[in-house]
Amino acid sequence: MTHRVLGIDPGLARTGWGIVDSNGTRHKHVDHGAILTGSKELPERRLLSLYREIISIIEAYQPSGMGIETLFFTKNISSAMPVAQARGVVLLAAAEKGMAVGEYSPVTIKQSVVGTGDAAKGQVQEMVRLLLGLSELPEPDHAADALAAAITFIHHGSLWLTVSAAR
Repeated sequence: MTHRVLGIDPGLARTGWGIVDSNGTRHKHVDHGAILTGSKELPERRLLSLYREIISIIEAYQPSGMGIETLFFTKNISSAMPVAQARGVVLLAAAEKGMAVGEYSPVTIKQSVVGTGDAAKGQVQEMVRLLLGLSELPEPDHAADALAAAITFIHHGSLWLTVSAAR
C-alpha cells in the first residue's frame, strides 16, 4: 500500500513543503515548493495566507501524514517567534484535516536522510535527490528540507503507517 506524506520546513517568510509517496521501501517524489509571505504584510495576514496555502496543498494532494521540523532555538528569540507561529498554523491545518503528525529536530532529520546530524544543507539536498531519484537538486533548500522531513516521517512513522494500512 502506498502512503502519501507531506513534509514541512516551517517559516513565516518561507515555508518549504514537499510531497512523497512511499510503499515502505521505495519513495517517490510527487511535488514540492515554498510558500512565501511578504515582509511588508501584517503578521496576522501572513499567517492567514500560510494557513490557506497549507490547507490548499493538503486538499490537493490528500496526504495521510505529515513530518514537520521542530523549532531550532537560537540566541535571538525574536527571530524564533515568527517560526513558532508558522509552525502553529501548519499544525492547526494538519489537525483540522485529521492528519498524523511527526515532529523532528533538524538533527534527527539530517540523521534520517544523510546518516549524520551535522550534515550541511547541500548534503541534505543531494541525499534527498538520490533517495527520490530526482535528476536535479530540489530547490529551494527549504523545499529540500521539507522533503527530508517527509522522508523522516516515513522512516520514523513506520509503525503508524503499518497500523493505518491494517484499517
